[in-house]
Amino acid sequence: MFLACQTAVVWPKLRAMNPVLVVVPTYNEKDNIRNIAAAIFLACPQADILFVDDNSPDGTGSIADAMAAGDSRVNVMHRPGKQGLGRAYIAGFEWALGRSYRFVFEMDADFSHNPAELPNFLKAAEDSDLVLGSRYVNGIRIINWPLKRLILSKWASLYVKAITGMPFTDPTSGFKCFSRKVLEAINLAGIVSSGYSFQVEMTYTAWKLGFKIKEIPIVFEDRHSGTSKMSASIIREAVWLIMKLPLRPVRRLRLNSQPPVRP
Repeated sequence: MFLACQTAVVWPKLRAMNPVLVVVPTYNEKDNIRNIAAAIFLACPQADILFVDDNSPDGTGSIADAMAAGDSRVNVMHRPGKQGLGRAYIAGFEWALGRSYRFVFEMDADFSHNPAELPNFLKAAEDSDLVLGSRYVNGIRIINWPLKRLILSKWASLYVKAITGMPFTDPTSGFKCFSRKVLEAINLAGIVSSGYSFQVEMTYTAWKLGFKIKEIPIVFEDRHSGTSKMSASIIREAVWLIMKLPLRPVRRLRLNSQPPVRP
């Protein structure tokens, strides 16, 4: 049965917990954090949010704490400093696996990923293990990007496909929905990327493990406010890591029991 965001569904063993978690890393996103939460709950009121904040100097973490105090669906993880996008997501996934979420999303805080797409992801997840939001299915769906950024993104997608053999149009996408069983099967401690190459590493690992992956079209819009976290060092990390991916063995974790349900 399709888990529609607009319909209240109670899954066994979830108690008062919602079955959907949206993990949103934050660093200096004070102008976006309240609005992104409101947009997520408008599209999917039964979702929970986990903000993973890397000690933002602009006070993003304090704003998230205030939101959490007023809404039980909002959760906040504070980390001591900026450690990279990949490390933030790994921490969020581990947090999710310690609870009984069935679907775990990756999503940016800056509105480049439209929360209105959440129901479409969940519909696709009905018969898929990992859903990728693609900017390049049946054309280019990007708003307000400079030409050089678009060229870099398209080049990166072609490079990833050539090196790894993955058939996806947008293997670098950061808007995703994981089913719980994918995150349980992946050795999260063995994921080494800290920057944007994390997106490729996670998708490649799920693909090599044989999970069913589906792409759905999304519209990607450049951030509403703040500054991009992309840097030359992140690009260098991605180039080298992707070259090494096909040489690395991928093994499924053996799960002997379900993880504990924590309050």
